[in-house]
Parts: sequence; C-alpha cells; structure tokens
Amino acid sequence: MIPKARKAVFPAAGLGTRFLPATKAQPKEMLPLVDKPLIQYGVEEAIHSGLQDIIIVTGRGKSAIEDHFDVSFELEHLLETRGKKDLLALVRGISDMIDISYVRQKEALGLGHAVLRAKELVGKEPFCVVLSDDVIDAEIPCLRQLQDVYEFYGASVVALMEVPKESISAYGVVDAEPVDHMGQSGRLFRIRNMVEKPKAEDAPSNLAIIGRYVLTPEIFTSIEAVEPGRGGEIQLTDGLKHLLRSRPVYGYKFEGKRYDAGDKLGFLQATVEFALKRYDLGGPFRQYLKSLPL
Repeated sequence: MIPKARKAVFPAAGLGTRFLPATKAQPKEMLPLVDKPLIQYGVEEAIHSGLQDIIIVTGRGKSAIEDHFDVSFELEHLLETRGKKDLLALVRGISDMIDISYVRQKEALGLGHAVLRAKELVGKEPFCVVLSDDVIDAEIPCLRQLQDVYEFYGASVVALMEVPKESISAYGVVDAEPVDHMGQSGRLFRIRNMVEKPKAEDAPSNLAIIGRYVLTPEIFTSIEAVEPGRGGEIQLTDGLKHLLRSRPVYGYKFEGKRYDAGDKLGFLQATVEFALKRYDLGGPFRQYLKSLPL
C-alpha cells in the first residue's frame, strides 16, 4: 500500500531581496496579501489537502513567522475584554489550525539544502514541499491534485504550468512525455530530464516547475549526492535529476491559477484579484477600480 503524505515542508529562510526595503526587517513570507501573510495561504492549502504537520525551515530574522502561528496571550486578552469575539476567533484560529515545527537553515544555500534541513523531522515517509511565493487559487487545492497522482503511482510529482517563451529562462523546465491518466490526456507527464533556467532557445519544452511538490523520502539521499552549484547552493532540481536515475518522477499540469507573489507585479496582481473575490471587499473595490482614469 502506498503511504500517504502527512507533512509539508515550507522553505522560508530566503532573504527576500526582491522586496527590499519592505523585507529589511520582516520576512517576505509575512508580506500581507489583502489581510493574510503569504505563508498562511500555503499553510491553509496544506490543511485543505489533508496534511497534518507543517515544518517551516527558517533563518535569522524570521521570528515573525513563529510569532504569527503561535498563541498571542496579550492580544487575545485585549480582544476578549473588548468583546471583539469575531477577531478573537480569527486570531485563535491561526494558532490552532495545525501542528507546526521549525528547523533553522543557518545559511541560504539553496532550495535543495533547505529541504534537506527538514530530513530528521520528515523521517522516512513521503512529504510535500510548498514555496509560499507561489500563491495558487484553485477549486481543488494544488497539493491535493498532486497527492492524487502520487497516491496512484507511488512516485514523486512536481507541479507544472505552461510558461511563455520569453519568461522560460526564470524557471526549471522539464523534458517530459505525456501520460494518459484517469481518462485525461495533456495533464500528466513522465519526466525524462530537467533544465534549470535555460535560455529560451535551449528550453526542452514550455512546461515549468512551480512551487508545489510531493516527494518520496529517497529525495534526501539524492540531494546529499549532488554537488553544490553556483554560489555553493544545492538546488532541488539537481536532486530531482539525480532521483530520476533510479526512480520515476512525474509532472502534473495543475488546474488553477498561480500568482508569482515573490515578484512585485505578480504580488500586485494577486492582491487585486484576491480582493475582488472577497465578499466584504469585492463590490466597493470593483467600483473604486472602475473610477480610476486608466
């Protein structure tokens, strides 16, 4: 029987330089998208996908993440004494939502290294990886879509999306063959190779890997086996390429919309679209946008 993934690893030790000066003294994962920090969207996706434990890989200056998911006695007491029951329930809901563990990545040595730091907490079982920069709006959570594929094949699965040629050099790109799955074609691919940030003319396809993964525990051995690349960083893509030598790896073109909230324009787009979907903000915000002399 194929074991289910129960844990999700959130690498959150990066410096967030694309959002300086806003990230000089606060983690980029805590930047608010409407009224929730970026990382909370990923945690909620994990919960809605049936996961039970969250492991956040943090670094220096990231204590605000731990504070956010911890109990805030002073704030709760203040809200209680002022009779603000709705806000009190909202705050308590954050600290009660799921079990969260933390492990430090002392140096930002790449995504592969960050995932490897979670090895002892994950153990010898399958697990998910979530990059909170990628905010995904989907009817069925993206992680759930990937887990369904993993639970069918028992192999690692990465999320894929089609990317225009002019943007492809910013991504890890797959060379893959389509696989018919559950009566569908054109969504599932068996990966033959991966290329990290290729030039447009050298890209093997227009299918890019984005920040959702379901990985088998063998990935840790593969990450440990690869040599560090530029800047001494260990990339997860290199670990997955090593894993391909002995195990199948699949890519799934998920259903939903992904926002690159690690990019200023993508962050603004996500803010506008998420605000428009809010029952309490959508109407007046839409009217405001219509009033602008665009």
